[in-house]
Amino acid sequence: MARPLWFVNLLKKSFGLRFIGAEMTKWPILGHMMERALFNGHKTGDALFYLPKDRVVIQQNIEEQDNFTVPSVVVAHFIAQAKYIFLMDRCICRDAADCQTYDHEIGCIFLGEAVLDINPKLGRLVDEETALMHVQRAREAGLVHLIGRDKIDAVWMGVKPSTKLMTICNCCPCCCLFRFLPNLAPKLQKKIERMPGVHVEVTDDCVGCGMCVEDVCFIDAIHLEDGIAVIDEDCRGCGHCVDVCPEGAIRLVIDREDYIENAIRRLSQAVDVN
Repeated sequence: MARPLWFVNLLKKSFGLRFIGAEMTKWPILGHMMERALFNGHKTGDALFYLPKDRVVIQQNIEEQDNFTVPSVVVAHFIAQAKYIFLMDRCICRDAADCQTYDHEIGCIFLGEAVLDINPKLGRLVDEETALMHVQRAREAGLVHLIGRDKIDAVWMGVKPSTKLMTICNCCPCCCLFRFLPNLAPKLQKKIERMPGVHVEVTDDCVGCGMCVEDVCFIDAIHLEDGIAVIDEDCRGCGHCVDVCPEGAIRLVIDREDYIENAIRRLSQAVDVN
């Protein structure tokens, strides 16, 4: 059943408590209840990725592979496959956090049969061309795509089944819902994966300026250590730090040619958008 607007407004007002809520997933009994209510178990075929920015991938790889495919192809693939496409009028996260940096009107896109149950006051059904124009606008604004199956979205919107709802978020690093990822119980942190075959690393050109540390990484996976940037294993490969580094000292590496096909296969196993 579609959630009424008063419920959505209540969620916005409680948005700042999401870090506390994430910490509660570590509590023995309550954490188990929250896991069942809001998160699909890792063995159910879930897949949720931050996609690296196209321009970062092109900068890092275009000289090496003439036929290199950019990550946004994954988004375009599922938009083309989807029978139903719902475009949100606004970004709930940026509205809730009163974002001062990125456009509130660049909202999420949802794909699949379950979108028919979304409250129509939150957005509208659109065609493929409109959806592709919207995601292009998001990329030009510097936002990062988060794509996959996210039970939290199915729950807060009151739609089901979650296996027929694909989320395409256009995330800013300051307001993304999943900035609470480091606060979650360890097994739930696996909810968002690194795109298969993608890695980010710091080179010897790093001067320790710190530009990549403050409000850049979605999950705080980069920090300064002895005056040099260090990326830990929690990195989800979005490449935002690569984009902001003034020295070009962080690079994105893709170690398999079939990384696009791999991502599409993983996502297709988790969500049916036809």
